[in-house]
Amino acid sequence: MGRELVINLLSKGAKVIAIDINESALQETARLSGSKQDSLTTFVIDITNKTSVEGLAETAIAQYGFVDCIINNAGIIQPFVKVNELSYDAIERVLNVNLYGTLYITKAFLPHLLTRPEAHIVNISSMGGFLPVPGQTIYGASKAAVKLLTEGLNSELMGTNVKVTVVFPGAINTNIMKNSGLNMPQQSSTENKVVKILSPAKAAQIIIDGIECNRYRVLVGKDAKFLDFLYRLNPKLAAKFIYSKMKERLQR
Repeated sequence: MGRELVINLLSKGAKVIAIDINESALQETARLSGSKQDSLTTFVIDITNKTSVEGLAETAIAQYGFVDCIINNAGIIQPFVKVNELSYDAIERVLNVNLYGTLYITKAFLPHLLTRPEAHIVNISSMGGFLPVPGQTIYGASKAAVKLLTEGLNSELMGTNVKVTVVFPGAINTNIMKNSGLNMPQQSSTENKVVKILSPAKAAQIIIDGIECNRYRVLVGKDAKFLDFLYRLNPKLAAKFIYSKMKERLQR
C-alpha cells in the first residue's frame, strides 16, 4: 500500500520521500515509478530508531527546503496467537514499529509542518484499531493507540495550519504478512466468504482522496465500513461476529 501511495502521489506531480528498512523494496518502488523517478527520493531508515528518524527529518528538510505532508504507513502484525502465547520480543516489536515508529516520525516533522502555509499528517491505523480481533490483540492495541494519537493530534492542532487524518484499512492485498516475518496461513472457507480483499492501488486512491478532502477519518473498503457501523451499533455483537470468523484460525 505504501508503494501505491508513492506512485499515486508521483502521478499527481508531487515530490515524494519514501522510507523503508528494506532497501530492495525501495529500489522496486523507484523502478515502478518509471518516468516520475526523478521526483522520488528514498532513504533506508529503521523507524524504531529515534535518532535515525530525527536525522532523516533534518536531512530531508535541509535538502528539499520543506515537507508539507507525512504519511505514516509502516506497520507489522503479530504471530497469529493469543496474548498468553505471545513472547515479549514479539509484543515489543509490534509496538515499536506501529506505535513508536509513527510517533517518532510525527514528532520529528511536526515542528517544521507548523511553519508551513498548509500541512497534513496522515496516520494509518487499522480496522483492528477499533474492533477486537482475537489472535491479533497486541497488533490491535498498537493500532488503537495510533487511532487515539491521531485524534488527539487533530484536537491539539485545531486552529493551526496542520490538518490530521486517521485511516482505517480493511482487508488489503499487501505484503504485511511477509514484511512482518510471518508465514502466510491458509484462509479458512469461512474467512474466504467474509473477507473482500481490496487492491493496494484502490486503497491508496481512497486514502489520497481523503487527504485532499481533509477528512477526519477514512475507512478503506466495504468491510471496514460495515464493521465500523456494526461496532458503533453494538460493540459486543461486533466482537462476537469477528470471533466467529476467526476462531478456526485460533484453534489451529
